[in-house]
Amino acid sequence: MTPIEVKTPAQLADMRRAGRVVAEVLELVTGIAEPGVTTEQLDRAADDHIVSRGARASFKGYRGFPASICASVNEEVVHGIPGPRKLREGDLLKVDVGAEWNGYHADAAVTVPVGEVGDEARRLMQATREALSAGLAAIRAGVCVSAISAAVQKVVEDAGFSVVTEYTGHGIGRALHEDPKVPNFVGARWLTHDPVLEKGVVVAVEPMVNVGTERTEVLANGWTVVTRDRKLSAHFEHTVAVEEESPVILTLP
Repeated sequence: MTPIEVKTPAQLADMRRAGRVVAEVLELVTGIAEPGVTTEQLDRAADDHIVSRGARASFKGYRGFPASICASVNEEVVHGIPGPRKLREGDLLKVDVGAEWNGYHADAAVTVPVGEVGDEARRLMQATREALSAGLAAIRAGVCVSAISAAVQKVVEDAGFSVVTEYTGHGIGRALHEDPKVPNFVGARWLTHDPVLEKGVVVAVEPMVNVGTERTEVLANGWTVVTRDRKLSAHFEHTVAVEEESPVILTLP
């Protein structure tokens, strides 16, 4: 197994710079995600902002991904490719973005209601946001990754929703995806062992939560992940550095 990298203070400072850019992009996109706007327009705005801040879009070109953000709507869970699709009143938009500064990455995601959304969508968003908060609250030096997984899963299932089991959070740093895997449920096949978090380890915690089944499938474009039953999904994410008592969120403005 690849050793889990512990970041130096200088490396964490670079990741914080990247994280600020990510947070700014999410604020920007949230503000312009209205009915009639295309997901391609959101991507252009995000890319322009990343470049203007002297950073690089982490996702653009990653394993061939063609855009700077992932824009996933309604039953789309993650990895939605921006395009000519126009947002509609009541849509649930998931925006995921990464930025690189001086060779180090940060990554975060939000779920955005487009106009007025239904009660089920609001409850789903709230549960997913609370699951992320619970996962972050479990992080400190000396705890195992499974503590994050258990905290996320409990909030989601107590709310009557399901946790996506086919995708996970992850370590992050010089590479966009590093060890350790950070599943959102316990007993995960992703964990061949249960790593202990050290001070200076950086992880991206990202609950993906569905109204119906936890099962997903990938569309013909090879990227967009959708719920198998085509019911709603929500997604929130932060990049965080492990400290002795509580994590430092790197993807805040």
